[in-house]
Amino acid sequence: MDDSRGFGTLTKAGIADLTLVVDLDGSLLRTDMLFETAWSALSRRWTSVLPVLGKLGQGRAPLKRFLERAGPVDAATLPYNEKVIAYVAEWRQQGGRTALVSASDQNIVTRIADHLELFDEAIGSDGQENLKGEAKAERLRALYGDKGYAYIGDSRADLAVWRSAAQAVTVGLPPRLAAEAERTTGTVLHLTPREDRLRPLLRAMRPHQWLKNVLVFLPLMAAHQFGLAAIVQTLMAFAAYSLIASSVYLLNDLLDLAADRVHPRKRLRPFASGRLPLAWGTVLAPGLLLAGFAIAFALGPAFAAVMAFYYAVTTVYSFLLKRRLVVDICALAGLYTLRIIAGGVATGIPLSVWLLAFSMFFFFALAAMKRQAELVAEGGGGDKTVAGRGYRTSDTPLVANMAVSSGYMSVLVMALYLNTGGVRELYAYPEALWGICLVLLFWLSRMVMITHRGWMHDDPVVFAARDYVSIVCLALIFLFALGGVML
Repeated sequence: MDDSRGFGTLTKAGIADLTLVVDLDGSLLRTDMLFETAWSALSRRWTSVLPVLGKLGQGRAPLKRFLERAGPVDAATLPYNEKVIAYVAEWRQQGGRTALVSASDQNIVTRIADHLELFDEAIGSDGQENLKGEAKAERLRALYGDKGYAYIGDSRADLAVWRSAAQAVTVGLPPRLAAEAERTTGTVLHLTPREDRLRPLLRAMRPHQWLKNVLVFLPLMAAHQFGLAAIVQTLMAFAAYSLIASSVYLLNDLLDLAADRVHPRKRLRPFASGRLPLAWGTVLAPGLLLAGFAIAFALGPAFAAVMAFYYAVTTVYSFLLKRRLVVDICALAGLYTLRIIAGGVATGIPLSVWLLAFSMFFFFALAAMKRQAELVAEGGGGDKTVAGRGYRTSDTPLVANMAVSSGYMSVLVMALYLNTGGVRELYAYPEALWGICLVLLFWLSRMVMITHRGWMHDDPVVFAARDYVSIVCLALIFLFALGGVML
């Protein structure tokens, strides 16, 4: 068999004499089962991982056994490396034996091997010995020393295994490590190159969601206070909110892996798809949080307290509230409004009761649309339970009614506000602001219709930022507000 068949210098006879040994984490899987089980356990019940502290001193093998039991993972939904699977399948077709040998716990390795039905045997850590590096190399030499083996791996720890392998097959190695693997063993096949991590990382941080944090500018704009100090303070508040929000997004994605992988769109998210290592998220989530709070404390203890409350609510939302019927919508609406409160606290600008009332109704409508979009995406009719949520698909009409009624209530609040005496103090021609009410009625009605037809991204704010009609509506609102000031 030549190189064009993808087996390097090995012939069909050579394949028949060797056992293809495949590593699991980072090779067969585009993820790491240690982190998978840890986050699975944490998402099920955060108190279930408290005993981990006692396992840390006992070594990795006992820790992996404990996490496997506390956070079992469905083998069918894990992100597999299709090129590795194709390589293993072709090896078997050519008459070669295959083995899945991993440092992950034996129970996990067995479940994955049974699911794929590609391996003649499956060997993992037994709760006592961590089968990695030299320990794995010794085990493989004892098992396959006479006839030899080829080995698929992905990390520096695999160099010890490749030294005694008849063929080294690498997966996603960085250039320096790939060169070191070539020096370690004479026969190396680089199956897949190193994948880009920057783009998945930026996507996981969701910078497009920072658009929501523009709400911190609303108190400044509503009060018509555009001094340099107020602008700088608001920009700092925006930066702090964005960093902390990205930390929350990372945490939420790590906790929601199982639900995301069965969702038609969310399964493509960086962590769920395996394009970004879970270890990165585990480090970056607290790192971004600390950076955000460093800026928050620079704005004063009151603003830092608001941000602490925001993080507490979002954390409780990630663990609990997002699975509770209607409570999740109320929480999302409150988090939107909290951004406006944060802008007022950062600048010291008093907030109008009218502004807060409008915000609660308006953002409740957007949060309901978000849930409506998820229910419509599930589709299929019937009374199907949505994974990771407290809703059934039959709830879609009721959730849509919540969005419409709450949205219209927000317009009513604004209409009542336009008849108050305080409006005359801020606007020379407040009658122009009635145009904003008409635009909002049109926009809210259209958004609910779009969601009903399944055309909406599951976040209406992100959808609006890319929708030209919504952009035109925003421009009209700005022109009506400007007309109220200048006419």
